[in-house]
Amino acid sequence: MNRSNTLKITLELLWWVITAMVVWVVLQPIHKAMYVWPFEWTNVLFVVVLLTLTRYIFLLKHTFISNQQVLKIVLMLLMFPLTFLLVERINEFLGFIEEQTWEPLTGHLPPAQQPAIEEYIWGEMLFFGVGSAIAAPAFAVRMMLSIWRTRNRGTV
Repeated sequence: MNRSNTLKITLELLWWVITAMVVWVVLQPIHKAMYVWPFEWTNVLFVVVLLTLTRYIFLLKHTFISNQQVLKIVLMLLMFPLTFLLVERINEFLGFIEEQTWEPLTGHLPPAQQPAIEEYIWGEMLFFGVGSAIAAPAFAVRMMLSIWRTRNRGTV
């Protein structure tokens, strides 16, 4: 393995460690305040997808997939079902809050603390959820552009 690939893999591992730390920081206030968080894995999915796809959109030439055409085609095609999955999860969260309100989630907290944690959860779920739902099709467009550039211009 040449030095360039070693650096790209090391950088990729570093980014995954940073992503894991961001997930932990985002979920820590929720874990402190709530007994049960039924949208925990959905929340983790939103954060990981947004950070990873945004990183690939802007830093593609510094990743190990930059010159792998078949992998870029597969990833581009996977963005369509991923987009629908993300939108479905956002809708599931919004439907839960609309139908059952916040009572099952934050009802055990003192009344003074409830608005703050509800606002935090609402804001971060919508930010990361909508951001990831936008990043997936944008990533597909970036993959298509990269495939075209690699084939026609020899760049990423």
